[in-house]
Amino acid sequence: MGHVKASTMRDQSVDEITQRVAELREELFNLRFRNTMRQLDNPLKIRESRREMARLLTVLREKQQAKEGKKA
Repeated sequence: MGHVKASTMRDQSVDEITQRVAELREELFNLRFRNTMRQLDNPLKIRESRREMARLLTVLREKQQAKEGKKA
């Protein structure tokens, strides 16, 4: 998929972000499984997926805090 910037993620709705996080969790499970079976062509996909998920979770947390009226 490539690198998705956090600014682009901030334009998405909470539901879209939550959906993408769920997709990434499933993808990450499959990548780890394939990696243990030595069937993964590019092990760096695991790192990319993990980092994208972390970015999404950070943006999601920011949105939740803004909705609660708190600023970090």
